[in-house]
Order: sequence, then structure tokens, then C-alpha cells
Amino acid sequence: MATFQDILGLYDYTVPREQVAQAPVNPRDSARLLVYRRSTGEMTDAVFRDIGQFLPPRSVLVLNETKVVPAKMTLWRVSGGMVSILILGRSGNLLRVLADKKLRIGETLSLPAGHSLTVDASDGKEWLLLPTFPAERWMEACDEIGEMPLPPYIKETPLTPAEQRREYQSVFAREEGSVAAPTASLHFTERLLQKLQKAGHDVTFVTLHVHLGTFAPLTEDQWKKGALHREEYHIHPGTVQLIERAKREQRPVIAVGTTVVRTLESSADASGHIIKPSGHTNLFIKEGYQFRLVDGLITNFHVPKSSLLMLVSAFTGRSKLLELYRKAVDQNYRFFSFGDGMLIV
Repeated sequence: MATFQDILGLYDYTVPREQVAQAPVNPRDSARLLVYRRSTGEMTDAVFRDIGQFLPPRSVLVLNETKVVPAKMTLWRVSGGMVSILILGRSGNLLRVLADKKLRIGETLSLPAGHSLTVDASDGKEWLLLPTFPAERWMEACDEIGEMPLPPYIKETPLTPAEQRREYQSVFAREEGSVAAPTASLHFTERLLQKLQKAGHDVTFVTLHVHLGTFAPLTEDQWKKGALHREEYHIHPGTVQLIERAKREQRPVIAVGTTVVRTLESSADASGHIIKPSGHTNLFIKEGYQFRLVDGLITNFHVPKSSLLMLVSAFTGRSKLLELYRKAVDQNYRFFSFGDGMLIV
């Protein structure tokens, strides 16, 4: 019987360190694009700005308009040492955070602008901190003094803090609440979106606030339960109507990113009707999953052994996906959050 580590090993691959993108290309839509057509098995190298040439006619592109909160902060201890935290949200009048060092219950950590946080309790890997500002205003505090929470594999970025705020955010981000970017969205420019609409494609939006769990290592408990972390989502009424009409007209629905896939699939019943336009999802999609709404996917290249890689394998099959990734490595594609893109149709 296969162990959990055996299963993870089936989704492993190696990418050279120099192919892990440390900054996006400029302009955004000049990233490379690997196109895979499932009906023919054809693989094509392209440029992201030309994605419209490869989309099925009259596609409906669904994007995630969540906005990343600059929720990383550097705090000072009374001893003079520094602690880096990532604010995940709030629980009543307390903030839930991750910290890069062990904290002490009762200690006070100083912030710029005269603010401070007092360590109230620990909850597993998270800490609960009491701020001197109202906890419900934590996003405003982050906007004022926070940093963008770039993923840990982006260690040598040349981007300044101001550039990070701009580049680690989609051009259509509106609904503040994520602690990580829905990275497939980062390739789109306003010009490209307009071009796609002029070509007869529809562009519409959902919101799923990306939790750190999206990028956290998959656990054995999650695998056994067949459920991931919980994330909040909302599908706007206009988007519901557009998707329902598209399905009746047999127009393809293309999800821009794995967060959109999980949002749409969580909202639908077995017959493909959206019955839960708002709520929370812990949906774990892997090979063999039968899609209810989504017909194709625009995505980035994901880290090995991840639930995101497993989700993409549900579109392609595991063997084909690893073949696509080997081709991307061999062809010097750029990987992960600031990397190149893939279209699966």
C-alpha cells in the first residue's frame, strides 16, 4: 500500500534555481505561455499577450479580483531584537499571525507610528496578538506600514518595496483580503483584457481571498480527509448569470487560476448549476475529479508535491502534466509566482 510520501513523490520534479523567477517580466503580458490542447495532445510555445489566438471561440474568462494585503510586518522586541510577522486575519479584538521567531506570552512588540502588539496566546502555529489600534482596522494598518508577503522562494528580488506592492497585485484587484496573490492573474494587462473582449470573449470576476494554506505543504491529514484549508469566496450575481448563460449556450468557461477553479467548482451542484454563490471552500481537486463548470485553465507553474499541482493534473492527467513541466524546464521557462504561464484547453 502506497504511503503518503509515496503519493507526494508521484508529483515531484526538479527545477533549476535560476529558473525560479525573482521578479516579473515587463510588460506583464510579455511572459511566455505554454499551450496544451487536450483534444490533440499538441504543445505550443507562445507569448502570453497572444493567448487569444489559442482560446476557444467566445470563451468566458473568469478572474479572481481579490486584493493582496501588505500583511507582513517587522516588529521590535524590548530586547532590541526584531521579529517578522504575517497577519492572517483577526479573531475578535485579537490578530492571528505567523511569526518567524518564537514569541513570549505577555511581551509587547513595537511597530512604527507609535503602535504596538502584545502577545496574548498561541494557537498551534499561530499567535494571537492584541494591537493598540482597533483589530478591525488591521488592513488599514497594513496599508500604512506593512510589506507585501512575497513567497519564501522569492529570496533575491530586485524589486523595491513600492515595486513589490505594484507587481505582486493584479491590475484588476479590488476586494482586499488575500495574504498571497492569485498568480495566474498577474500576467494580464488592461490592454490585453480589452483585446480579448474585442475578440468576442467575455471577462468576468469572482472573489476568493487566498489564505496561506493555498501555498502551504500538503499534509497527510488533508490527503486522508480529502479536504484542504478553508477559504472564503463570493461570485457576483452578474457573473452567475453570465456563466449560467454560457453553459446553456455551450460556451467554454476558462478559469484564470486555481483559486477560480476551486471557487466555481465549490459553487455548483452535480448538474453544473451555481447553487452556492457565496461561502467557504475546502475543496481538494485531484486527478479523476469530474468538473462541473470549468472547461479550461490558465495557470502558472506550481511547486513540486503541492495540492496546486494535483489540481492541474485533474485537467491533464499526472503523466502528461509532468511531461509538460519537463518541457518547460528544458525550454527555460520561468517558474512559480512571478514566472511564465500555461493554458490548458
